[in-house]
Amino acid sequence: MTTPPTPEQIRLAPKALLHDHLDGGLRAATVLDLARETGYDRLPAQGPAELETWFHEAASSGSLERYLETFAHTVGVMQTVGALQRVASECAQDLAADGVVYAEVRFAPELHVEEGLALEQVVEAVLEGFRLGTQAAAAAGRSVRIGTLLTAMRHAARSSEIAELAVRYRDAGVVGFDIAGAEAGFPPTRHLDAFEYLRRENAHFTIHAGEAFGLPSIWEALQWCGADRLGHGVRIVDDLTVGVDGAPKLGRLAAYVRDTRVPLEMCPSSNVQTGAVASVAEHPIGLLRKLGFRVTVNTDNRLMSGTTLSREMALLVDAFGYGLEDLRWFTVNAMKSAFLPFDERLALIEDIIKPGYAALGAAPSAR
Repeated sequence: MTTPPTPEQIRLAPKALLHDHLDGGLRAATVLDLARETGYDRLPAQGPAELETWFHEAASSGSLERYLETFAHTVGVMQTVGALQRVASECAQDLAADGVVYAEVRFAPELHVEEGLALEQVVEAVLEGFRLGTQAAAAAGRSVRIGTLLTAMRHAARSSEIAELAVRYRDAGVVGFDIAGAEAGFPPTRHLDAFEYLRRENAHFTIHAGEAFGLPSIWEALQWCGADRLGHGVRIVDDLTVGVDGAPKLGRLAAYVRDTRVPLEMCPSSNVQTGAVASVAEHPIGLLRKLGFRVTVNTDNRLMSGTTLSREMALLVDAFGYGLEDLRWFTVNAMKSAFLPFDERLALIEDIIKPGYAALGAAPSAR
């Protein structure tokens, strides 16, 4: 019988994170500080605890569109170089404190130009913030590496511009590209020019697909756009049926996703909040893990979900009876799927992740 890890073991375990939004992970107290500094006067609450509660409750409506509305307030206070640097620095420090050793954090530069910043200034401010944050974490005895993804909004028309920006800064800390926003009515094929450019430049990209919309979104992201990974990808279960023998049967798309090892950036708490699944216990991550899909565990938006990667893993331990070996499996999956050079991924797996889990008592992993 699998022995469930304790919360402290989960926190200490070296973890890898692929799907985390910078504007969804602010500290509530920082939102309030920045609002005062920048003159932003539209916050729905004026105390850290009250504001944190408001974000969580507003994001738990069961609607992706309503969930996305909460970002007006975080983005609203992230319009200066100082604000962007502070948020990025605190992000790196918070992830390191949670035992995350590698994280890919994404943000949309086009959302941070309302006060006159150029796109390049936005990117450079965030990269500098991550540098300062990882430096501060190291001084506190914690090591974390941050890779940045530049996101284009799927309802807008700046994806080619953002893709070019991602390529321009890929030797300065930007590791990939993404599109995000409401899926319904805004298919990824609207941004084919950006994806074709990225492929020509041998650049990595992921696409939010199969979160609130179904299989067509996933199919387009993979077969039309050539995505390296799927952001969420929850609705791939719509291509699974139960055979007469009671065993799951994979449709053509689901089989393709599993056979080609397409990484799924799954975010359990967020998916419950937006109504993509009814509960963590009913999240398809449990079935997909059993079937051998390349599943990873992620936070999505730590402020809106009131979560950390340790908390997401603890929820899965409670729901599915996972042990440390399962958490290591998710972590290695994430590291294998990271937008880093192969040798750097391998070094993190062999030198940090596997020894870290072994020190906590995880059984040796099969090679």
